[in-house]
Amino acid sequence: MRFRDLKKKQHKKASEEKNIIHYARYTDRIKALITDMFMIYAPILYIITYGFMGGKDDFQSSQIAPLVGVTMYGVIYAILLAKKAQTPGKKAYTIKVVDANTMQNISFIRAFVRFVAFLFTATTLLGLLLPLYRKDKKALHDLIASTIVLQTDNHNL
Repeated sequence: MRFRDLKKKQHKKASEEKNIIHYARYTDRIKALITDMFMIYAPILYIITYGFMGGKDDFQSSQIAPLVGVTMYGVIYAILLAKKAQTPGKKAYTIKVVDANTMQNISFIRAFVRFVAFLFTATTLLGLLLPLYRKDKKALHDLIASTIVLQTDNHNL
C-alpha cells in the first residue's frame, strides 16, 4: 500500500470519529429541567407573588399572574438557548440544544417555539416519553423545532 493511500485512510477514519454524535441522556435532561425550574422559574414566581402582588392568596386568585410567570420563563429560556445553547441546568449537566441539521445554535424564535411545544407535549406525557423509544433521543418538542440535545462533555458517557 502506498503511503499516500495510508494517510488518506487515516485522515478519513479520524474525520469519521469526529462526526460521532453523543446524545444527552434522558436522566440528564430531566435533572437539567428541574435545575432550571429552581434557578429560573421559582425566582420569577417569587418576584411576581411578593414583589408585584399582595402575596400568595392574590397570586392564586389571579389568572394572569401564572401566565406572566410562564411567559417570562419562556423568554429567558429562549434567550439562553439562542445565545449559548444552554440554560444553567443544561450547563450543569453538560448538555446543549442545537439545530439538528447544522449543529449550530438556534434562533430566539425557534427556541421559544420549542418551549411552547414543550408545554403542550408535557401535558400529554407522550411527547416526553418519546426519547425513551428513539435512537436519536428526540422528544416531540425537539421534532417540532428540529433540534437535538447533545452531550458536550464526554466524561459522563
